[in-house]
Amino acid sequence: MFRKAAVPTVSNGSYLQGQANGKLSSMDSGQPARQGKVVLKKKVTLLRGISIIIGTIIGAGIFISPKGILKNTGSVGMSLTVWTVCGILSLFGALCYAELGTCIKKSGGHYTYILEAFGPLPAFVRVWVELLIIRPAATAVISLAFGRYILEPFFMQCEIPELAIKLVTAVGITLVMVLNSTSVSWSARIQMFLTFCKLVAILIIIVPGVIQLIKGETEHFKNAFAGNDASIMGLPLAFYSGMYAYSGWFYLNFVTEEVENPEKNIPLAICISMIIVTVGYVLTNVAYFTTISAGELLLSKAVAVTFAERLMGDFSLAVPVFVALSCFGSMNGGVFAVSRMFFVASREGHLPEILSMIHVRKHTPLPAVIVLHPLTMIMLFNGDLYSLLNFLSFARWLFIGLVVAGLIYLRYKRPDMPRPFKVPLFIPALFSFTCLFMVALSLYADPVNTGIGFAITLTGIPAYYLFIVWDNKPKWFRKLLGK
Repeated sequence: MFRKAAVPTVSNGSYLQGQANGKLSSMDSGQPARQGKVVLKKKVTLLRGISIIIGTIIGAGIFISPKGILKNTGSVGMSLTVWTVCGILSLFGALCYAELGTCIKKSGGHYTYILEAFGPLPAFVRVWVELLIIRPAATAVISLAFGRYILEPFFMQCEIPELAIKLVTAVGITLVMVLNSTSVSWSARIQMFLTFCKLVAILIIIVPGVIQLIKGETEHFKNAFAGNDASIMGLPLAFYSGMYAYSGWFYLNFVTEEVENPEKNIPLAICISMIIVTVGYVLTNVAYFTTISAGELLLSKAVAVTFAERLMGDFSLAVPVFVALSCFGSMNGGVFAVSRMFFVASREGHLPEILSMIHVRKHTPLPAVIVLHPLTMIMLFNGDLYSLLNFLSFARWLFIGLVVAGLIYLRYKRPDMPRPFKVPLFIPALFSFTCLFMVALSLYADPVNTGIGFAITLTGIPAYYLFIVWDNKPKWFRKLLGK
């Protein structure tokens, strides 16, 4: 089932790439494909790259409940400041990943960069937690939002049955898995369409908000920085919420080997996407405050719906549909990208070998996609999803901070590595400090849940030695693993 990791021999600054048992070869970023070699094609253009990033960042949060930041900042002005600063910090992180994506031209994102900088053990722990808990739980949570909001127009006068939400959610998850298993091109095209829908949804909020400003509706901006004083812990927690809302800028790095002209398109796609998302998020929040007071926003369960009901009348029924499409786009983008992490981890010997297989005709990493389906369904129907995400939200920022710290380390470890795109050193230093600060904050603010998450993450260490390092396994253990 598991095989020993690829020998960590450095070639051009990269670990040697594993092969799919000589049957269906994996991608090879440095050499042209040999005749008959099955590879993932370079089908991610600049526009598709932008759609992957925007389509994955913009989920349900900006439409449903941006009140977390307002609650922890205490004022309208400070909340808008935090939205802006979080966008800039996320841009810094994205620029760091742009450098890594142009000098390490391998897919896999976090996993690949940790493997290159710090070796196989922390890389295995990262993919272990992602496969077992983080990705299935995250997919299930965003899918539940899809199920709820796609049914919203049919249950306007009553509560939506939970079973109906879960059944529709299961259909949505299955559809995403089938789409990503069938065609890279169609998955990318649908992602572009859904990204367009997200931007239209944001414009549906921003344009009426601008009209309200022109009419002089600025009452809620008077004394914008006056209000409830934020606690000492409040402001850092607001930044934590803001950074979470912007998370997703790293997903293009998961598919580096499928990007056309990555030296040019990865930095361009990241910069364009982050500027669009940051401006869109800030203006959307400004639009909310033209119509909704800070107190009303804190009481609203779905801010975008409340906003639309006040300004658009019957057209407000379209907002839940746009939110559902937004969630579906996040589901699709997340599965498309993260399946490549599993594909690369299998290629390096850290996951079962079958996950590095590619469909002969469709050229999709079929096993790496469908492995998420049963795990996500288990989470959907049996797991305490939000607790799991609370347990492990710190792990995301811990490993992202580790990746960016790895960029600094690689500057000194491999100074001659080609770097077509290079950021000033203060950017990775500031961003990695921010990530590690958020990790420390989560340990201080919620030691029980974070401690449980930390313990779950640490299970990757014995798993690494059990499945990867231990060669002389007894026969019964090999049979259990399918060897």
